[in-house]
Amino acid sequence: MMKARSLIGPLAASILPYLVFEILRRQPSWDAVFALPGPHFYVVSSVAMLALVAAVFIGVAGRRVRNIKVSFLALSFISLAVLFMVHGLSTPKLLLHVTHLPSVSAPLSVIFATFWLWLSSWHSDHPLIRFLACRERILLPLWTSLLVLAGLIGLLWPEIVDFVRLDIYPLNSSTALLVIAVNLMTGYRYYRSYLYSRFPLELAIVYGAGLMIAAQLIMTQGEVWHSSWWLYHFLLLASMLVVLAGLYRQYASQRSLAGAIKGLFTTDPVERITHALQPSVKALMLATESRDPYTAGHNFRVTLYALKIAEQLQLGPEQLRALVGGAIVHDVGKIETPDAVLNKPGRLTPEERAIIEEHPVRGYEMCRNLGFMEEELGIIRSHHEKWNGEGYPDRLAGENIPRLARIVAVADVYDALTSTRSYRPAMSHAEAMGVLNASKGTHFDPACVEAWERACEEEPGMAQSSSALWERGFGRSALA
Repeated sequence: MMKARSLIGPLAASILPYLVFEILRRQPSWDAVFALPGPHFYVVSSVAMLALVAAVFIGVAGRRVRNIKVSFLALSFISLAVLFMVHGLSTPKLLLHVTHLPSVSAPLSVIFATFWLWLSSWHSDHPLIRFLACRERILLPLWTSLLVLAGLIGLLWPEIVDFVRLDIYPLNSSTALLVIAVNLMTGYRYYRSYLYSRFPLELAIVYGAGLMIAAQLIMTQGEVWHSSWWLYHFLLLASMLVVLAGLYRQYASQRSLAGAIKGLFTTDPVERITHALQPSVKALMLATESRDPYTAGHNFRVTLYALKIAEQLQLGPEQLRALVGGAIVHDVGKIETPDAVLNKPGRLTPEERAIIEEHPVRGYEMCRNLGFMEEELGIIRSHHEKWNGEGYPDRLAGENIPRLARIVAVADVYDALTSTRSYRPAMSHAEAMGVLNASKGTHFDPACVEAWERACEEEPGMAQSSSALWERGFGRSALA
């Protein structure tokens, strides 16, 4: 019932605007003709400029939060912005004579925007997504340059697009069906992901996809300059505003971008973690800790210890950001583990242990749907792999285990050993280091254990102070 109710809004976003369109179209007295090239230019230009501003904002946010989905949203917005601007500039009898360019640029803007939105719904470990993610820095400027070049060519020589007949049957109907089908798939994927993540951005994209469907139908069936035809312009505007609002709700923070970057280089451990942590990841961390009392503070301590190891190994700022993003939710798959197993006061049976050992894959599946980058996904999936290949879930060995996962493995086990459990007391630092050293070359990457040992020698008592640091950074503010 709850799932059905949560679908009402997105369905209404598609159906209600189209119903208004049909009512207007079937009442000629209501569907007045407004052949206003000037207002059309200003309306379209406003939509395009807003989309451009949104694309810049989203592009910056995508770099900050290390989420490829957000970067694809920027590409979607920039596609709509540039091509819709061409649509506005080619308004008949304004800057150009009557040409075929407006009837090509408008549907193309929706097609490309839909394509990138659809691509953002793919799993972030898909080979194509991984290929694009590796080129994320050049993707937005390159795509923007190509669109601007194509737009300039179209405006200078509009006759070049005369052969592209996106406004006549059957190409217009085929294009509309394709756009609708792709938006339905996109909306469905994001809706399924939203049901367990409850991320505002994902629900906003579901609404945006619904509005895009209605806009495409009206664009295809409407008669130019009629009141009903004008509707699709405002629907495209609404779709952008909805997604932008969702992005703001999910990633908005009082910290500036400069402050987030500065946080990577501060010596304060709480600032290093909190400045690199996006709100949605923090929400996942808290959801994990609410299921398992043991993990209260565990995620933070593991992240803190992992950062100290990474410092010793001289990892760069981007890798540190990835390390924080993955380590802080490395046990997120436990959200789907039954309470009876997760909170059992004692040792687990082999069957229960098998259930627990599913959490790396469960967490990986969850986070790849949410757009986590490859490095973070590697931590979540592989932090229980062993150097000798006897770990889980993939029995990776040696250098085949992602480096960040090898770092987190040492931090994770150290924290487990030095924490009190229902079936054993906490070990001392010396005892825990004895276990880690005994397992170098079998369970752990020797370089990571040695790096942790150096970090502890440089900051004695770090482990003892970590709980107080967690309380300062998360214990009160996050739970308030």
